[in-house]
Amino acid sequence: MVSLLRLLGAHLPPYRGALALLVLLQLAQTATTLSLPALSADIVDNGVVAGDTGRIARTGLIMVVVAMVQVGTSVVAVWLGSRTATALGRDLRSAVFRRSHDLSVHQAARFGTSSLVTRTVNDVQQVQSLVLTALNVALAAPFVCAGGVLLAMRADVPLAGLITAIVPAVAITATIILARMSPLYARMQAGLDGIAQVLREQITGVRVVRAFVRDEHERQRFARANAGLLGVSLRVGRLTAAMFPAVLLVMNLFSVALLYAGAVRIDAGQVRLGTLNAFLGYQALILMATVSAMLVFLTMPRADVSARRIRDLLGTTPGVLSAGQPRDPGTARGTVMVRAAQFGHPGAEQPILSDIDLVARPGETVAVIGSTGSGKTTLLELVVRLLDVTAGSVEVDGVDVREMSRAALSRTVALVPQQPYLFSGTVATNLRFGAPDSDDAELWHALEVAQAREFVERMPGGLDAPLSQGGTNVSGGQRQRLCIARAVVRRPRVYLFDDCFSALDAATEAAVRDGLAAHTADATVVMVAQRVSAIRDAHRILVLDRGHVVGAGTHAQLIEANGTYREIAASQMEPQDMS
Repeated sequence: MVSLLRLLGAHLPPYRGALALLVLLQLAQTATTLSLPALSADIVDNGVVAGDTGRIARTGLIMVVVAMVQVGTSVVAVWLGSRTATALGRDLRSAVFRRSHDLSVHQAARFGTSSLVTRTVNDVQQVQSLVLTALNVALAAPFVCAGGVLLAMRADVPLAGLITAIVPAVAITATIILARMSPLYARMQAGLDGIAQVLREQITGVRVVRAFVRDEHERQRFARANAGLLGVSLRVGRLTAAMFPAVLLVMNLFSVALLYAGAVRIDAGQVRLGTLNAFLGYQALILMATVSAMLVFLTMPRADVSARRIRDLLGTTPGVLSAGQPRDPGTARGTVMVRAAQFGHPGAEQPILSDIDLVARPGETVAVIGSTGSGKTTLLELVVRLLDVTAGSVEVDGVDVREMSRAALSRTVALVPQQPYLFSGTVATNLRFGAPDSDDAELWHALEVAQAREFVERMPGGLDAPLSQGGTNVSGGQRQRLCIARAVVRRPRVYLFDDCFSALDAATEAAVRDGLAAHTADATVVMVAQRVSAIRDAHRILVLDRGHVVGAGTHAQLIEANGTYREIAASQMEPQDMS
């Protein structure tokens, strides 16, 4: 339970005051609860047996007042415990959410989207449920057990010995069962991750599944994941079902022993009938407290697994750290300079990029081309700081991007990714994602630059037309143009286009390029492309191969002197069109 204790130790200190008040309330509740059996014994021994109706009435009235105090403290304690537990859940969700957003692209991919969602929602819920149960139900259990034993010893030491033995006997029984449940809960959480991943892939890729008629295969795949989780859940269920009968069996055995020993001592005149009645009350209270504690013990193994997964995420140092004292380059000009940049994953045999040099100035278009896997997208991610170089530097307006604030870098650089993504909402909310204060005129201008105005005007509502998550209710080419328009709305000084014209036909691509050329005439443009025809007019072309720069120059210079570029061009163009 080390992970759970460390997680709670790190996030519960802000609620020390509430927890201290809660303990006081639970102590008051425990004191009133434990006083009731003693008052009941007094009624039996000094009221019923003695025939003193006045004492019965007076003691009964006291019991009513004590019960009212018990109910009042219980209600306030439950409210305070629930508020504290839900606040802790809120804090944990916020922390997990923020850390998920701080992870680099590759760190997020290592955890997996489905796992990050499960950790944010289900794992936090498991920890919150445990804390809720512990504060509302089980916090008073140690006080009740200790107080019941002390009061029992005060009344009769031999009978108190039987009550004292109940707690360790129940603890041993519970420990034996819980020791087998913890590894099963770890497998259960992994199974939830697996089901979430399968569902996400099947829902996202439903068109591919149907196109290849793999419906049955995917059903069987989900059935296997579901059956695996079912098997683990059944084993946990069987152990859970065995927990309470085992505890009750132990408790009932002690009840029988207590009744027998009490009867013997009453017959010998050593214990009064009311005292035995009080002992039975103490035993019932200890039984209820033990059962309450069992609720915590039942959820603790699963919560510990969830806490371990949460701490694993929170303990991951983000691959891209914010600058301690960020520098602001001032007025953005848009000069990008990459100096001997290198990037590689920890433990990888070789880096993805090595010794990359690139200079892009305002008014220039610098293109990057290369075979698949040559590191083109990674290079752009270094500029926009989705990744950090492992050697060398990337500078924007003379300032290393690692020393810039994210806000300053975001104002200067805009990336249009290779895979366009739109959020659920409207066309307008998506276009304003990076520039919330843009008016409708600016949005229509951006759509016009991206050649998207025509189809947006045809959509019901125009700028207020709804878009589904991921933009699945528009075509791939329309998504790309909306993503380009989203970047145009921000009016950055540096545009990074990561092969974002791949879903456009030749005529639409040419129109988009013409619109962008006029709009970005005084800006810096770095463009990744697969087609030579798309970059032949660039001021400079950088040729990448296996993470290294193997050529740089204009289209004509590279055709003349660079074999790699010439091979790429020859695979796409007729010989007479290459010059």
